[in-house]
Amino acid sequence: MITNAANRRLPRRWYGAYVFDLDGTIYLGDQLLPTVADTIRRLHERGIPVRYLSNNPTRSVIEYLDKLGRLGVPVERGEVVNTLVSTTMWLRANRSDAVVYPIGEEPLLRALEEAGIQISDDPARIDIVLASYDRTFEYRKLQIAFDALWFHRRAVLMSTNPDRYCPFPGGRGQPDAASIVAAIEASTGAVCERTFGKPSELMAQIVLETVSAEPSNAVMVGDRLATDIAMGVTAGMDTALVLTGDSVRDEVARLPESMRPTYVLERLSELLPER
Repeated sequence: MITNAANRRLPRRWYGAYVFDLDGTIYLGDQLLPTVADTIRRLHERGIPVRYLSNNPTRSVIEYLDKLGRLGVPVERGEVVNTLVSTTMWLRANRSDAVVYPIGEEPLLRALEEAGIQISDDPARIDIVLASYDRTFEYRKLQIAFDALWFHRRAVLMSTNPDRYCPFPGGRGQPDAASIVAAIEASTGAVCERTFGKPSELMAQIVLETVSAEPSNAVMVGDRLATDIAMGVTAGMDTALVLTGDSVRDEVARLPESMRPTYVLERLSELLPER
């Protein structure tokens, strides 16, 4: 049942920047979600900066640009940030000399190589085991991580994103990076020291710097309470949960009040104040 908008708190002002999750917020699978095109158009008409964030490390920024373009969403390269961007930025700035063993798919490997990050599967050389969403995960990869973390005891464990699963249309999904991290932690006793995806503040910092906006003048919009909304709240942004993807309204009431979204929307168009 759709709640009457008059009985819900909806945005009454325009923000200086709008930050959107992608899957479940802008589109679901290969389908643009209702009211998205008009909402983005109205923001562009007012000249308000728009940014898109994703925890998915299996697509490059170029692939996101292509997909959004096909769906009719006008977008430029600097408007998309995903965990490939946040991971490589942090490594280059903080551990540029580290040897990384990535447990992930081709886009992650390519991004690390393009960023000049050293990669190795030799446990005796590995400084960072980087766990990610990996549909090619196998025992051999677990063994390498085990040897680097437990036998040689020289590496630390990090991950591109903390998601337990990746949602698909129709309610299905696939195990995501958290399942790879859990297997490694269970076998080695190691604890993941850092993750580069939402709700990490790192992604919020990156995107807010690109729009020169204070957190109080930006809104984070997404469909997941545990990642999109949690990141926005932690970063000091207003937040909007849109009920077109993962989280549902009943989950909001179970959260501590400090972690609840500022707004809960049935559709994206409710994000904008009335004309």
